[in-house]
Amino acid sequence: MPGLAAQLGLLARSLEAEDDTGAMLDEVVAAAVQIIPGVEAASLSLVVARRQITSQHQTSDLPERADAIQTETGEGPCLDAAYEHVVVHVPDVRHEQRWPEFARRASAAGAGSMLSFQLYVQGDTLGALNLYSARADAFDAESEEIGLLFAGHAAIAFADARKVEHLDRAIASRDLIGQAKGMLMERYRIDADAAFRVLARVSQTTNHSLRAIAGELVSTGRLAGVPET
Repeated sequence: MPGLAAQLGLLARSLEAEDDTGAMLDEVVAAAVQIIPGVEAASLSLVVARRQITSQHQTSDLPERADAIQTETGEGPCLDAAYEHVVVHVPDVRHEQRWPEFARRASAAGAGSMLSFQLYVQGDTLGALNLYSARADAFDAESEEIGLLFAGHAAIAFADARKVEHLDRAIASRDLIGQAKGMLMERYRIDADAAFRVLARVSQTTNHSLRAIAGELVSTGRLAGVPET
């Protein structure tokens, strides 16, 4: 499939050159609609603890509605079989028997057929590429074959984006804790190590995270569990 190889190569080079992770993932789902046969809408989904599913970077509101229905009903492709299978194919949503309540509501929301690809599983967290069509039986063997090739590129992009997101969060937490330490150092005339020990002790005694304790101190000026003088 030289045409497909060229398209995937172009996508890979485009993703590598993209600095904005949000824009990169938007590009992934837009390319899925263009490259994979039968696709009318696409999204990346994140499932946490096999219960809460969020639709990210969707190309229309259909994926968001379908993911919301999965969360509300507690059933559906991403919440069930996607943890055990690399590919989940729903040929006709209206007559799907594996998840009857989800199928009934998703069909009413406009989903005719679905194709989901597992991007990664990390503990109880799942990343998936979800493809939709308003027509039943929109996806065939070629859709699955091309979708699997495409999912490999999507998995790399998704993993890279999550690494950047985690790094940003870590930096934000570090900066917040640094601000809180500075406030304690000035207030109590103590050094940085002592200020950190104060935050850590309050975190342990209140059973709140260090970041939460630091955030409250920075935003309110109060240290949880410590009476004001």
